[in-house]
Amino acid sequence: MTAFLRFTQFIQKTFALWVVLFAGIAMLLPDAFVWLKAYITWMLGIIMFGMGMTMTVNDFKGVLQSPKAVGIGVLAQFIVMPSLAYILCKLFQLPAEIAVGVILVGCCPGGTASNVITYMAKGNTALSVACTSVSTLLAPILTPAIFYLLASQWLKIDAASMFISILQVVLVPIILGLMTRSVLKQKVEQYIQVMPLISVVAIVAIVAAIIAGSKAAILQSGALILAVVILHNALGYLFGFWASRLFQLPYADSKAVAIEVGMQNSGLGVALAALHFAASPVTAVPSAIFSLWHNISGPALATYWASRNAKDILNEK
Repeated sequence: MTAFLRFTQFIQKTFALWVVLFAGIAMLLPDAFVWLKAYITWMLGIIMFGMGMTMTVNDFKGVLQSPKAVGIGVLAQFIVMPSLAYILCKLFQLPAEIAVGVILVGCCPGGTASNVITYMAKGNTALSVACTSVSTLLAPILTPAIFYLLASQWLKIDAASMFISILQVVLVPIILGLMTRSVLKQKVEQYIQVMPLISVVAIVAIVAAIIAGSKAAILQSGALILAVVILHNALGYLFGFWASRLFQLPYADSKAVAIEVGMQNSGLGVALAALHFAASPVTAVPSAIFSLWHNISGPALATYWASRNAKDILNEK
């Protein structure tokens, strides 16, 4: 079991590499992955079920212990990222299908990868987990509502249908995961250790499926979408950090909020695009590229902050 855990940790640490590798393979051999599109919602459901299994009551105690920090993190998540997405769409005059995809990923809650990146960055991991939990639970209401408000000028948006979809692929699996852990208790611990590996495989498969199914659109507009995604992600980190400092949060909390804001649950964006905009496959591409990019930028930012933290400790001695 120890060897397997080491293998799991290795896969987690090299997550970005696998995403890039399989995205490249999907571009070269799209037929090998395009069939996976039919299973995207199921794969996301498995990821959310795993997230539910890892949650405990202590995760939600963090909300009570740091209500100000959690509130800032969640508000920034649902204000900064959707607003930035809208501004970038207008600034770059994006085509309707791509604009809707950019705004969709901007309206998603924080992703679970942010918790790992916050830990790597020597930030407040408990705060990151609390922010992810709260934003995910609020997503069924806030994601479709904000998305409808910002994106309906480009395409017709069915917010009610999207609300039901998020309940099905996010909230229900999380609740089932929580229930499974509460019933099985200690027995579930060994399965929790496997979930990160399953999540990595599922996310890699989701990205590969979308890349394979949107090869033509990526070749045509991929550079533009990548530029928008990089700006969206970087500005998310920046504004998340500034908002935290503006409200005088400690440095470790500011790092957690910045990472939480900048890293989205792009898997949810892919699933929602596949479900609600199947006629326009390119709509899912911004979420897929976001998933690819933030798993490169996140570890890079964490490495920078961790090195700064180490220098500060040395200077104090």
